[in-house]
Amino acid sequence: PTGSTGYSLSCGGPVVLPQSNNFVISPVCPHNLNVRPMVVSDRSVISFEVEGRSNNFLVSLDSRSKAVDATVQLAVRKEDFYARLVRMNNVNFLTTLRSKLNWGFDNRNYSG
Repeated sequence: PTGSTGYSLSCGGPVVLPQSNNFVISPVCPHNLNVRPMVVSDRSVISFEVEGRSNNFLVSLDSRSKAVDATVQLAVRKEDFYARLVRMNNVNFLTTLRSKLNWGFDNRNYSG
């Protein structure tokens, strides 16, 4: 889930620690109140089937879009390789979240 925290939060999704082995599925602007974010194991293969009044759909991923036919089945799975990330010394995921999201901050305790 590394890199998805801000985007997922803006869609109503959860915070997931980087060392968690999960996928987060966060619907963007769903038109149905029954659609909610989900956390599933990264060992899952997530398959999508689209349905609607149109025979064509727009699929978007990482700022790229493509029109697909309604008969196309889409699947997402974890790849067998890992991305190498640079980590700065003395930087902690939860400390960063606390700072950026003002977790635990009560402005009644500050006068300025």
